[in-house]
Amino acid sequence: MTGSSTQGIKTVLHPVSDLAAAKAVYTALLGVPPQADESYYVGFEAGGQHIGLVPGGGPQGMTAPVAYWHVPDIAAKLAEVTAAGATVKEPAHDVGGGRLVATVTDPDGNVLGLLQDS
Repeated sequence: MTGSSTQGIKTVLHPVSDLAAAKAVYTALLGVPPQADESYYVGFEAGGQHIGLVPGGGPQGMTAPVAYWHVPDIAAKLAEVTAAGATVKEPAHDVGGGRLVATVTDPDGNVLGLLQDS
C-alpha cells in the first residue's frame, strides 16, 4: 500500500430544500445547537463529527449527502485517487480558514469528498 492515509470521515454535508426545517430536525437529532448558522450554511459539531446543511445543494449542486475524508495532503490524495480511476468533480479550493476541499467521483459516479485543514 502506498500514499497518504486518511484521518477518516469527519465531515458530512447534506443538501436541503428548507434550511429552517432541516436545522430543527438536525438540532433535535444531534442534541446540540448549530455552531455555524448562516443563510447559506448551517453546521453542527457533534460526536467528533461536523454535519453541514447546504441549502439547495450549494454552488456545487449537491443532490445527495457527501462524506468528506480528512487527509493530511489533499494534492497527494487527489493524485492517488485519480491515478486509481477516480475523476475530479470539484478541484481543491480554499473555503476559508485555510481549509481545502475537493470532490471526486468513483467509477460508479459516487461523489467522495476530500478535506485538508491547514
